[in-house]
Amino acid sequence: MSRLVATLVAAGLVLGALVSAPAAVAAPAANQPADGVGPLVWGPCTDPVLTQAHADCALLTVPLDYADPTGPTIQLALSRVEHTAPDAQYQGVMLVNPGGPGGSGLELSTLGQFVPNRVGSDYDWIGFDPRGVGASKPALSCDNNYFGANRANYAPFTPDLQQTWLTRSQGYAQACGKANLPLLQHMSTIDSAKDMDSIRSALGVDQLNYYGFSYGTYLGQVYSTLYPQRVRRMVLDSNVDPRNVWYQANLNQDVAFNNNINTWFSWVAKYDNVFHLGDNQLTVQRAFYTAENALSGKPAGGKVGPDEWTDLFEQAAYYRFGWVDMGNALSAWINHQDPGGLINLYQQADSPGDDNEFAVYLAVQCTDVQWPTAWITWQRDNWQTYAKAPFETWGNAWYNAPCIYWPAKAGTPVAVDGSQVAGALLIDETLDAPTPYEGSLEVRQLYPNSRLVAEPGGTTHADSLFGDLCVDDQIADYLGTGKLPPRKAGNGPDTTCAPLPDPVPTATGPSTSTNHTMSTQSGRVTAQSEAQNALRERLARVLRG
Repeated sequence: MSRLVATLVAAGLVLGALVSAPAAVAAPAANQPADGVGPLVWGPCTDPVLTQAHADCALLTVPLDYADPTGPTIQLALSRVEHTAPDAQYQGVMLVNPGGPGGSGLELSTLGQFVPNRVGSDYDWIGFDPRGVGASKPALSCDNNYFGANRANYAPFTPDLQQTWLTRSQGYAQACGKANLPLLQHMSTIDSAKDMDSIRSALGVDQLNYYGFSYGTYLGQVYSTLYPQRVRRMVLDSNVDPRNVWYQANLNQDVAFNNNINTWFSWVAKYDNVFHLGDNQLTVQRAFYTAENALSGKPAGGKVGPDEWTDLFEQAAYYRFGWVDMGNALSAWINHQDPGGLINLYQQADSPGDDNEFAVYLAVQCTDVQWPTAWITWQRDNWQTYAKAPFETWGNAWYNAPCIYWPAKAGTPVAVDGSQVAGALLIDETLDAPTPYEGSLEVRQLYPNSRLVAEPGGTTHADSLFGDLCVDDQIADYLGTGKLPPRKAGNGPDTTCAPLPDPVPTATGPSTSTNHTMSTQSGRVTAQSEAQNALRERLARVLRG
């Protein structure tokens, strides 16, 4: 559930191979077993992050179409960081997904090192690139130039602007079909859930442990509905509401993003001595939108127009930890006409020259469920939402608009049912914008053996295992012993934690929360390590989903 394209791509990604449909899917090998799932052969990784973590990598062959297990196959890229605890403490494999859909998960096999009390060392951590993603083969690509700078304004104030984006959306969908149609027909969340069970089978285990972020929570919901007895322990951080996949979910996001950007405006105003943009939310808000509107005629640095502006500042509605950098960039532009910070943030956000995650995002969401095909429906709903939430609404609409023209047939979503799942730990900040908190409350009801850890007032998306010890210690308890907090009556959280504090800028230079945050949760103090910060920043680019 993302409008931003990740820049994190695993080494070995090949997009140029997708020249024609016949080359996109490999023929089944003669020595494949009947179910179409090939053996795993582990070897060295090429990604330096994985190499440093002493990870192994492999490609797993799986059926393109599980209804035709002896037919064409594809390959999933996997990584593994093995347990280092004594074998008597070994607790099995932990499969991790970062969300998107479309995010590369290979580097998430390194996540176990951040579980408190060395509990992560009890598991083999398995990262993977879902079908079509990153180093998996084939990797989807439709138009690598789609996110080039200085695109048309998102808000279709004129018929010409509206037609420009409709034409772009149709063209992108057609390009996807021309290059990748055989794979596009098998890119649903259900397909990926079946891939997860193929990974389980190839690893030779009866049950999986699973850790999913953002869209990865929906993948976990679908997997645990289809294979409830295969789930041992499951952590779901920032839960997708399965009632709203996917059209309504995006409209719900728009309102939440607007609320969170206003929260950021208030924070900027609090530090007017640093940013010099006004000492109250309304003043900062006016300065922000005035500057955005002025970019229609003259993009900042020739690259950042109104739509790129929305893309880069959307990060402020996702996470608190980047607030200082965005405040500095806004201040530098408005007060000094210096576009350097804006251009840097835009390049981080939109990854010009690589559309892999965007292509996969659409391939999954457009086929999980049928989107409205009448433009008048989109027009009505998005203008109504824009009236109360102007910040993100039309950017989000155009990000998803290729679904109107998508060439692959849509399916029917799974009716999520967690009643047979032994247990799950759910985590969410109550002002999470990409996956609003109501989704976690709904999943808690659907999983009667689950527990929900809420962070009241927090606006950061998918932040577990990044320094909030109140949250992270409960994850460690659950992964270490299976212990969950007591379940409370009613439809609310079972336990709460304070979110990590807002970053504090200084007048002498940027001071980001990722570099300097100190957490005092549960009466303890921890400084986030450089490795943890680096993973947080890489993961953030994928977790916008």
